[in-house]
Amino acid sequence: MNTGALSHLRVLDLSRILAGPWASQMLGDLGAEIIKIENPERGDDTRGWGPPYLEDAKGNAVESAYFLCTNRNKKSVALDIASPAGQASIRALAMQSDILIENFKVGGLAKYGLDYTSLSQLNPRLIYCSITGFGQTGPYAQRPGYDFMIQGMGGLMSLTGQPDSEEGGGPVKVGVALTDVMTGLHAVAGILAAVAWREKSGEGQHIDLALLDVQVSCLANQALNYLTTGKSPERMGNAHPSIVPYQAFPTADGDMILAVGNDSQFASFCRVAEHPEWSVDPRFATNAERVKNRSQLVPLLRQATVYKTTNDWIALLEKANVPCGPINTLEQVFADPHVIAKGLRIDVPHPITGTAPGVASPLRLSKTPVRYQTAAPALGADTAEVLRQL
Repeated sequence: MNTGALSHLRVLDLSRILAGPWASQMLGDLGAEIIKIENPERGDDTRGWGPPYLEDAKGNAVESAYFLCTNRNKKSVALDIASPAGQASIRALAMQSDILIENFKVGGLAKYGLDYTSLSQLNPRLIYCSITGFGQTGPYAQRPGYDFMIQGMGGLMSLTGQPDSEEGGGPVKVGVALTDVMTGLHAVAGILAAVAWREKSGEGQHIDLALLDVQVSCLANQALNYLTTGKSPERMGNAHPSIVPYQAFPTADGDMILAVGNDSQFASFCRVAEHPEWSVDPRFATNAERVKNRSQLVPLLRQATVYKTTNDWIALLEKANVPCGPINTLEQVFADPHVIAKGLRIDVPHPITGTAPGVASPLRLSKTPVRYQTAAPALGADTAEVLRQL
């Protein structure tokens, strides 16, 4: 029996790529039944986004790693939404579902009678989440939107990378599709809020979620740095605009992150580094002065950190309660003893390969823990079963 926190909910997932599937995977991890609707010929676009692929024992490609990362705990139903039969099946499924997630272009589903207005008449309790690049309204509403575009348009790339004045300077995207992931997280929050409202009112509602809105809202302190001063923050590489020292520093065998969050931590670092005089120097004694005089302090720190290895620094600084850490490759991440102890790498049952690797949900619920029932499904694997039952 599925005892997940959301085991009473059924989600009809018409989304593709990452933001929508990330949201539905989270809901599936929490116990919801996820029915993923896919094109019968090609499926979700990310099935073709490879290599790399999960391979069987003979080395044959089974599924793209990209598709695997965001489609576990789902049933795949292959339907052609352009056909009357496919549309009728989706309407029937929507009448028996609690939540629908889609990321078609604005108005794209209306011509099939699968938009919120049409489906809410059949199922007034339906919670319908639309994910687009720019939202349902506004001058850009009809534009398609992908994560890379939105990282640029939403200001994130103006903050990421080395300063223009340095070698290799220029805007850089984040190494994962972070805007899509953040949009998926916001979708889950909005959906669960709508579920809570429905419990009181009995009514479903439409959720209009845009990648650009999410990206701008997640600029956090940098957005307020601009709004309070009228000056756009500039790229600073690994440095922090408001905290010093809070960046990467060279060591004898690589680099380490030093994340000093207050003056007492800085004083502790200075003692470990055998330069206690820095902590009482008027230029460096407080964070405000360190920010003002970062061009004088950072070179001194860099000259000191190169004389010990990363592991030596971490051992010394952790004893002194100074936040620090290595810059790990993914191989090192999944070999880290704490990551292993927390079980962040998982193996999920797969019908062809036996198991498929995955990354655990960070949600730890004491009464309704996350369950990993199935890996990402084969295209159309559940079509007959779902349509027969529902």
